[in-house]
Amino acid sequence: MPTKKRNLLTRFLIWRIKYISQNQFVYLIAIVVGFLAGVGAVILKNLTHFIQHLLEGNLVQYYHTAFYFVFPILGLTLVYFIIKYVIRQRVSHGIPSTLFAISKRKGLIKRYQMIGSILTAPITVGFGGSVGLEGPTVATGAALSSNLSRILHLNQANRTLLIGCAAAGAMASIFKAPIAALIFAIEVFSLDLTLASMLPLLLASISGILTSYFFFGSDVLLPFKNTDAFYLSDVPFYMLLGLAAGFTSVYFTKVYAGIQAFFEKIKSPGKRLLIGGVGLGVLIYFIPPLYGEGFDVINNLVKGNPEIALENNIFQLELSSIWVVIALLAGLVFFKIIASALTFGAGGVGGIFAPVLFMGSIMGNVVAKILNNCGLFPNGVSESNFTLVGMTGLMAGVLYAPLTAIFLIAEVTGGYELFIPLMITAAISFSITKYFIPHSVYAMELGRKGDLITHNKDHAVLTLMDIQTVIERDFISIYPEMNLGEIVHQAIVKSKRNLFPVLNKTTNSLEGIILLDDLRPVMFDQNLYEEVTAKELMHHPPDIINLQEDKMTDVMKKFQDTGAWNLPVINEGKYYGFVSKSKLLTAYRRKLIDFSGK
Repeated sequence: MPTKKRNLLTRFLIWRIKYISQNQFVYLIAIVVGFLAGVGAVILKNLTHFIQHLLEGNLVQYYHTAFYFVFPILGLTLVYFIIKYVIRQRVSHGIPSTLFAISKRKGLIKRYQMIGSILTAPITVGFGGSVGLEGPTVATGAALSSNLSRILHLNQANRTLLIGCAAAGAMASIFKAPIAALIFAIEVFSLDLTLASMLPLLLASISGILTSYFFFGSDVLLPFKNTDAFYLSDVPFYMLLGLAAGFTSVYFTKVYAGIQAFFEKIKSPGKRLLIGGVGLGVLIYFIPPLYGEGFDVINNLVKGNPEIALENNIFQLELSSIWVVIALLAGLVFFKIIASALTFGAGGVGGIFAPVLFMGSIMGNVVAKILNNCGLFPNGVSESNFTLVGMTGLMAGVLYAPLTAIFLIAEVTGGYELFIPLMITAAISFSITKYFIPHSVYAMELGRKGDLITHNKDHAVLTLMDIQTVIERDFISIYPEMNLGEIVHQAIVKSKRNLFPVLNKTTNSLEGIILLDDLRPVMFDQNLYEEVTAKELMHHPPDIINLQEDKMTDVMKKFQDTGAWNLPVINEGKYYGFVSKSKLLTAYRRKLIDFSGK
C-alpha cells in the first residue's frame, strides 16, 4: 500500500477509535458489506444474463439441439483457461470454501477470490453449466468482507460476523427475502444467535435487498403468489412429501459426493474437463431443461405449465398423457444432480442452491401429480403448493438449513399460509437425511476431517485452535541404554522440566517417558549410577497425540480420559514434543475470548 494511502487509513482508524465505538463501527461496516454483496449479486446476475442473451439468439433458436451440446463444453473450456492463465489460482466453490476460511484460516480469504467467481461463474452458468449463482455470490461477498475487515484491523470474531453479513446481504439481494437471508447466515455459518450478531446481520440484509431494488426494481427471481389454501386434511400428504424430500436429499448428496470423489482421483485438469464437459454436453443435448440454473422451469411448474419446460424432449413424446409428463419430470429430478456434479467435476464454478430448488420443485410437483392421478384421493392436492413446499423439503435435507428453507418460501410467496406444511415437510426431510448423512453438502468435507465450525461453542473454539501453538519442545531427550549417572548429569541437571522422553537413538521414535518422580528414589544413590538404565525406569505414556491425525477436540478428549497433565506428540512416527493441559486450557480461554469478541 502506498505511503499516502497508508497514512490516510491510519488517520481514519485513529479517528474512528476516538469517536466511534467498536459496536457502532461494526454496524456501519455491516451496511457497507451488505451493499458490496448486493453489488456482487447484481454483477454476477447481469453478466450471466448477458451471456445467455448472446448465446440464445437465432443460432440456438433454429439449431438448439447441436448447440446445447457445444455451449457447455465451450464455457467450461473458457473457465479452464481463465483460471489457468488469468487468475492463476484455484477458484474454490462458494460456501464450502468460505466455511473452510472461517474454520482454518481465521476468516482470512485471499484477495483474488474477490474477482475469481465474478470472472468464472457467469461463463459457467451462461454457457449452460447446470449450477447456480448463489454460492459464487456469497463467496464474492465473503471475500470482499474478509479483505475489508483485514484493512480495518478487525479481530477474528468480527471478521467472521462480517462474512455472515456478506452471506445475508447476498441472499437478500438474490431472492428479496431478508429474513430468510439472515437465518441462512446463522444456520450455514454457525454464527452465535445473540443481539450483538443479529443487528449487523439485519443491517446487511436490509442493505443487500435495497441494493437489489435499486438495480432491479421489483423484479424477483421466484415471482410466486400463494393462491391455494391449506387444509388440515392435507397434513398426511405433506408428511408423504417430507418422506419423498428426505430420500431425494439422500440421493442428491450421495450422487454429488460420489461424482466428486471420482473426479478427485483424476489428477489432470484437462482430463477432468474432457470427461465432465462431454458428459454434461451429452446430458443437456438429450435433456435441454438441464441447461443453466433452471428457474424458468420452476416458474412454469408453479404456474401449472410443465409442458413448456418439456416440449423440447428429444424423444418427441406426446405430452397429452399425464403419466408421460410425470415420467419426464421424474427424469429431470434424477439427472439434474448428475449434470451439476459433472459441471463441478469438469472445473466449472457455481453453487448448488439453484439445483436444490430445481430438483425440489419438480419433486414436489411429481408427488402432487401422482396423488391427483392415481385415483385413490378424489379431492386431490394443490400442485402449486406442493411445488413450493418441495423446494423447502430439499433445502432442509441437502443444505441442512430447515429454517432458511421455511422462511425463504414463506417470504417469496408473500404470506405465511403454507407455514404449517413447510414446517412439517422440512422437519421430516431434515430428520431423514440427518439419519443417513451426518453433514450437509456444504460441510461434508470439513465435517469428515473434523474441521467444521458448529453451533456448539466449545467445539467451535477447539476447531479454531491450532495444535502447533500449544506444543512445547524444550524437553531434554534420553535414550534407553543411558545409565542413571548419564541421566542425572546430561538430563536432570540441564533440564527445567520434570518429564523426559525416551527415544530410539536411530529412528527418533518415542519408546517411553520418565518422570522426575520416577527418578527421585534412586537418583541420589551413586551406587546405582552404573547399574540402572533408562530402559528399566521408563514407562508408557497414558496416551499419545498424533500431529497428523488428531484434532484439538481429540486432544482435549485424551486429556479428559487419561487425567494426564502432559501428553507426548508424534509426527510421522517420530517424537515431536509435548502438550501440557495447563497450556492447552490457557490457549482455549484466549481463543474463547477472541471467538466471542469480548
